[in-house]
Amino acid sequence: MTNQKVTPEDFTTGTVLLLDKPLYWTSFDVVKKIKALLRHRLKIKKIKVGHAGTLDPLASGLLIICTGKKTKEIEIYQNQEKEYTGTFYLGASTPSSDLETQPDEFYPTDHIDLNLVQKAAEKFAGEMDQVPPLFSAKKIDGERAYFHARRGEDTVLKSNKIFIHRFEINRLELPEADFRIVCSKGTYIRSLARDFGKEIKSGAYIKALRRTKIGNFSVDNAWSIDDLENFFSNNAIN
Repeated sequence: MTNQKVTPEDFTTGTVLLLDKPLYWTSFDVVKKIKALLRHRLKIKKIKVGHAGTLDPLASGLLIICTGKKTKEIEIYQNQEKEYTGTFYLGASTPSSDLETQPDEFYPTDHIDLNLVQKAAEKFAGEMDQVPPLFSAKKIDGERAYFHARRGEDTVLKSNKIFIHRFEINRLELPEADFRIVCSKGTYIRSLARDFGKEIKSGAYIKALRRTKIGNFSVDNAWSIDDLENFFSNNAIN
């Protein structure tokens, strides 16, 4: 249960809500859920609700939701550094670099040990140019890149400048490797998985991913969807 305190009035005037996004939900699903609860439980018909940074459906964790006047601050939270934890699957790759698509290429892993993966992770520290994954919401000629990807088009996106503050491998039990990454806005962890696989002369994709922090905000203080449902049920206007 979250220790974040809000009142029904806070949603109207504007609040910043920390949400623990469930696996398989889109970030927009969470926004729609909150709008529906505000409309049906608190009888608030018109209110701005937005999120500060998309999480993939196959990722869970911290999502910052802003309502009312606080939506003007969304960019502030989007620009803050992020922390992620998760698990790479080594020795294979997928077109999406996660489990949205099936593995299509396989690589040797006999040469991989803890020293190798830790040294490889260290090479990613600092500023770098990163090519976003084609399975992303980046736009190509006005269309989301993932539409091109799902049609099987071989398109390469332009690289972005990102900054990796910390990249740790803290468990290796082949074919899995657990990681912790602290990074700048605009970093794609799926792209890091892709590039990390190449660095260790093998392949890698994301088996599990969780966003644990945005700036000073932690998922430990976030609401679950059940928390949210209970709050609106207890404060419903008949």
